[in-house]
Amino acid sequence: MQGIPNKGAGKIVADIAEVIVSNKAYLSEIDGKIGDGDHGINMAKGFGRAAERLDPDGTLTEAMEILSDVLMSEIGGSMGPLYGMMFSDMAESLGDTETIDAESFTAMLQAGLDGIQGIGNAKVGDKTLMDALSPALDALKAATAEGKSFPEALDAMKAAAAVGRDSTIDMIAKLGRSARLGERSRGVLDAGATSCCMILTAFADSITARLV
Repeated sequence: MQGIPNKGAGKIVADIAEVIVSNKAYLSEIDGKIGDGDHGINMAKGFGRAAERLDPDGTLTEAMEILSDVLMSEIGGSMGPLYGMMFSDMAESLGDTETIDAESFTAMLQAGLDGIQGIGNAKVGDKTLMDALSPALDALKAATAEGKSFPEALDAMKAAAAVGRDSTIDMIAKLGRSARLGERSRGVLDAGATSCCMILTAFADSITARLV
């Protein structure tokens, strides 16, 4: 099977939340090296609250709308609004689509990336979540264009997200509070790229587990 029903896929957000919550301390530890140190705390709070409120039998669209609302209205820091916008645009893209396949999932991620770019100036190389998201989306598109199956395309997305995340170690931060550190921001993973990689990996794993 090359797709999953949107109906009932709201549980995917709960799966993502479980990963984020379990990595709360790790994400804050990374963030604390060049930032405020609250990334894991805020992310875990937002995703955890959303997971408690979603309908397990509802659609992925509805679950992402709930997550977006929580992130934008209840979570502090810079990442709440960014991820909130991303999930809002992803939900809008998916809409009432009945089956989540490679085409609709790719369009969904593209909408999320476009949403982030619409409210910020981050680009690949700036040491942000874009360093994981953009190459992951490119890999997903390339794998699909090559005729790979949906699970294979998701694996390619995961791998590219991890490479993108790791690439931030050698980067100098160009945006946000860490940008003030200049050269001293080099040598540390970006917390946003790390959480983005976690989100994309959980998306891929949760969808793949349902493609049986």
